[in-house]
Amino acid sequence: MSPPDNGRRGLPDTAPDPLPIDVVDNHVHLDLAREDEEPLAVADALKRAASVGVTRLVQVGCDLDGIGFTVDAVERHPELLGAVALHPNEIPRLAAAGRLDEAYAVVAGAVAHERVRAVGETGLDYFRTGPDGIPVQQEAFRWHIDLAKRVGAALQVHDRDAHDDVLRILAEEGAPERTVLHCYSGDLAMARECVERGYYLSFAGTVTFKNARRLRDALAVVPLEQVLVETDAPYLAPTPHRGATNASYLVPFTVRTMAGILGVDVPALCRAVSGNAERVYGSWS
Repeated sequence: MSPPDNGRRGLPDTAPDPLPIDVVDNHVHLDLAREDEEPLAVADALKRAASVGVTRLVQVGCDLDGIGFTVDAVERHPELLGAVALHPNEIPRLAAAGRLDEAYAVVAGAVAHERVRAVGETGLDYFRTGPDGIPVQQEAFRWHIDLAKRVGAALQVHDRDAHDDVLRILAEEGAPERTVLHCYSGDLAMARECVERGYYLSFAGTVTFKNARRLRDALAVVPLEQVLVETDAPYLAPTPHRGATNASYLVPFTVRTMAGILGVDVPALCRAVSGNAERVYGSWS
């Protein structure tokens, strides 16, 4: 999850051309809206996404309200699987309120649901958390890693301005077999290390931004069998709609940019990201 961005408001009026093969949006927040907006209705979001070939989504609940929303949504909509955790920026607030253990119990209960297939997004965020909050944030990251391994779930990792510590803690704890760096934001060297460790790297609309050369260089070294695509909606809409509200029906813009960077045709990338998502999360059916 990324903070609300400044710029254009509302959803783009037009959809991109449909993808030739259906894909998965690896990370979306259907419960969230940008400031002064309302969330897109789930049924509408799913219909728009399916119309362009985005037929399956991973709904991510990363606060207590979002976790409840996610469990309900995956029960109602077969197009969705769920991921649940406490976002790194939630951790210091919950700890200060004396509610962290209570919140951990909510996460553990939700991840037991048969259609909740990942613990996430968890990790570290040094952009919004000051030095005083870092120790408890790191402790919570370790707790979530352990939970994912205990229940056999995938792990979705949030990493903002904390690359070295994220990699260090994953190595110290032993990352789950299926670990995803969501909304990948590292450089080429970090991408190579993640690939060597067997992690999946998920790229959002940021890879389409004009100033994202470093991110495109990182994507270029990721094998097809370790690539995923996501929106992180309602944030990070891809070019040509940067600054607008994001939604899963805009994924084709990102996929087509990624295919060009990777030097493969669009159908090949669609097949790869679809198969990778099924390996990480299991079947949606």
